[in-house]
Amino acid sequence: MKLLAPLLERLSPRKVLTDLPQRQLYRYDAIAVGETPAAVVLPETTQDVVEVVRFAKAAGLPVVARGAASGLSGGAVPVRESLVVAFTKMTRLELDPIRRIAIAQPGVVTAQISEQARPHGLYYPPDPASFRTSTLGGNLAENAGGPMCFKRGVTGDYVRELEFVDAEGEVHRLGREAYDLPGLLIGSEGTLGLITEATVGLEPLPKHTRTLMAHFAEVGQAAEAVSKAIAAGAVPAKLEFLDQGCIRAVEDYLHLGLPVDAAALLLVDTDGDDPEVVAEELEWVAQACCAAGGVVRLAQSPAEAAQLWQARRSVSPAIGRIRSKRMNEDIAVPRSSLPAVVREIEALGKRYGLPLVQFGHIGDGNLHPNILYDPKTDPEDKVWELAHEVARVALRHGGVLSGEHGIGLMKREFMSEAVDAQTLAILWDVKRRLDPEGRLNPGKVLPE
Repeated sequence: MKLLAPLLERLSPRKVLTDLPQRQLYRYDAIAVGETPAAVVLPETTQDVVEVVRFAKAAGLPVVARGAASGLSGGAVPVRESLVVAFTKMTRLELDPIRRIAIAQPGVVTAQISEQARPHGLYYPPDPASFRTSTLGGNLAENAGGPMCFKRGVTGDYVRELEFVDAEGEVHRLGREAYDLPGLLIGSEGTLGLITEATVGLEPLPKHTRTLMAHFAEVGQAAEAVSKAIAAGAVPAKLEFLDQGCIRAVEDYLHLGLPVDAAALLLVDTDGDDPEVVAEELEWVAQACCAAGGVVRLAQSPAEAAQLWQARRSVSPAIGRIRSKRMNEDIAVPRSSLPAVVREIEALGKRYGLPLVQFGHIGDGNLHPNILYDPKTDPEDKVWELAHEVARVALRHGGVLSGEHGIGLMKREFMSEAVDAQTLAILWDVKRRLDPEGRLNPGKVLPE
């Protein structure tokens, strides 16, 4: 406690958690467990963050930024005694409908931006599946995508300005002119600076939306349907994929009447302002699904469409009921490789004898293979070996290790295979320039 006395002098005690039971709650994110932090700070202003970072520098303590802890790569867990900066009280949100922007602190829950924009006929398109719990700061840290990423883009595509606190405790405001410095911070997982405010763009709500579900007897057929639909000129607003393991888990969880004997299904939205164009685009997708061997069902009402999308948004809690733990991969591959990739990953699960399910934003080539296991009965080295094989599938097909969940702690050791030594050296140069003492979220992203 003596070490923390200067911090408690700078900040109100209500903003600093020091009791052991409270601190232990901040060891976790959605998938990983780290070390118990020395203290947890709940800042309310940018100046609070400045004070924390300056104290941490003087005390020689690492700083780990944290949002809602819904991340899936271990990015928000401390790997050694640190100060955890939890942004859940930085929730100011201001809208400017005329300029079509929102100005938000990092603790704003993602869904709240669209909820406040909707009365103005606007919305915020990036919508990770966890949009009702995840925060903007975490989305920025991972450059999160979501079901609308194929047509509308990911979090970084909507950032107009960023405010951040650097490793020295200095505040910077960045636009996107000349060198795109916000682009460097977005997706950096809190290793280069602590984002304290973002100005993001809003879009007009589409007037019409149509939804379909297509199911397939073989997993690769779903991926083939995606390629056929896009080749036909379709640009769906949402294009999502679930394999049989996910279908059955969601059906057991919610009893929505999903086709549990199907090997895979696609969920698709088309949208726009012209109802005829929206309907025509949906027909292109339906034809592509049928040509690939699928069976198509069109949603007949907004309520039916909402029920279908409830199935997609419920995948994570549903598969969490199968085993006590999971390792969530997050690969992204060229769409032309999708049929081969989903087949290879399915075969890997069978070969290793572990439950392995696949889902994701397939229109963007982004897949989430999840390895489900029980630490009491399944050897953890076998789980890691399978995860490594999944990563290698992506790399063999010209893909990357992460589409939106980040590298974090879980995939850090795979980076030496994904990135050549010269590029890694450049990345380390960037890290050392912005964080010379290596105190911002150490042990994440870049391998030693």
